[in-house]
Amino acid sequence: MCGIVGIVSTEHVNQQVYDSLLLLQHRGQDSTGIATLDGDFFNVVKSKGQVREAYRTRDMRLLAGNVGLGHVRYATRGDASREEEAQPFYVSAPYGIILVHNGNLTNTRELTADLYNVDRRHLNTHSDTELLLNVLAHELQDGMTGPGLDEEQVFAAVSRLHERVQGSYASIAMIAGYGLLAFRDPFGIRPLVLGRRDSAEGKDEWIVASESLVLESGGYEIVRDVAPGEAIFISNDGTMVSRQCAKNPVLIPCAFEYIYLARPDSVLSGISVYDARLRLGETLAEQVERELSTGDIDVVMPIPESGRPSAMQLAQKLNIDYREGFFKNHYVGRTFIMPGQAVRKRSVRQKLNAMSVEFKGKNVLLVDDSIVRGTTSKEIVEMARAAGAKSVTFASAAPPVLFPHVYGINMPTRDELIAHNRTNDEINAQLGSDHLVYQTVEGMNRAILSGQNTVTKLEESCFTGEYITGDINAEYLAWVEATQQS
Repeated sequence: MCGIVGIVSTEHVNQQVYDSLLLLQHRGQDSTGIATLDGDFFNVVKSKGQVREAYRTRDMRLLAGNVGLGHVRYATRGDASREEEAQPFYVSAPYGIILVHNGNLTNTRELTADLYNVDRRHLNTHSDTELLLNVLAHELQDGMTGPGLDEEQVFAAVSRLHERVQGSYASIAMIAGYGLLAFRDPFGIRPLVLGRRDSAEGKDEWIVASESLVLESGGYEIVRDVAPGEAIFISNDGTMVSRQCAKNPVLIPCAFEYIYLARPDSVLSGISVYDARLRLGETLAEQVERELSTGDIDVVMPIPESGRPSAMQLAQKLNIDYREGFFKNHYVGRTFIMPGQAVRKRSVRQKLNAMSVEFKGKNVLLVDDSIVRGTTSKEIVEMARAAGAKSVTFASAAPPVLFPHVYGINMPTRDELIAHNRTNDEINAQLGSDHLVYQTVEGMNRAILSGQNTVTKLEESCFTGEYITGDINAEYLAWVEATQQS
């Protein structure tokens, strides 16, 4: 999971890109990068860490230009400790291209071999973003018919890229001297939203970003989501053209965007993230009623922040008091996207504090958005007991995470997943809770997809083991796990 933004403006975009990345910080905290296009020249600043600490006044002065893009990252491919792995990536030919990418490619072994043996291109990192950039660059170069570049050549290159690349990718690239290109994989697994606003001179200004809240904050009108398989090309003067570049596109966005990843004030594929989380609380309440005697529960409490909407709606539906029992330190990052299990475990008690006045002597139902590794959940149960809870029931607004997620979320090995090869009672024992209730897959789909017909299916492989790209098998999963553990 990463956050990306690209802007074509009538004025310098450095501050706009910076502000956008602050709003996308929840999507990645390992590293960040900004690039701008000033005439025919790129300006680039990349750094490890978070946006607020990464850029200085001298960096912003360097980032001149009216076209720019930015990235926040947490590592799912490559090494989070290497600044060289931070995005954006650059190639000098053809024209000069710089690119950011959100997602995971799944045929990296084949692409790496082809780029070396056939395309004769050199890779300097283990990042699949560098792979994606080099495929795009090769296809642009292979389709050159003259000294200049036109939109037909761009769209033809993206079409050939779709034929070669598998996995998830929402991408934004700048091409020196020409403008900004955005494209999305044929399944639309990772989000990408297009926006427009009028400049002071009455000219069009454009933005593409991972989440709609970035557009709204910048005063842009939300035009639409970039369609699966679609490419959008915006010239330096603000002219926008688009083309469907995939043969059989179908919209199947990632369920985890709605459960956890996206901010609640975003709308993705026409679905309000906040509304989806409220409905997840309703369907979870139905499951709680089926499995437990709700009269034995004194209070419902959320695990902040992403568990709050579901907890509020569950409490209302079950007619149980709702309380905020945990105080969150907002200056500690999201534990789910921190590299390393030891760091995640240590940071839980740094970011949450249980208030004894709300726990003491009560039968507590805790609601979280999901349970992945169980590290955070186990620590939270212990904190609730230490604060005086009489009993602790733990409820997950997402179904059990049983399988690796290979499309851009850091849950790569089955041994890391607390629900893998364990029964509900065994998971409950691991967590140390008195009762454990999971959302069902059916309830999750009903909650997220309710009230619209744009999205009819979700990418839910980590819950079901069904991988929509069709190229994931036991050998691939074993290879992913071996490389992650090496």
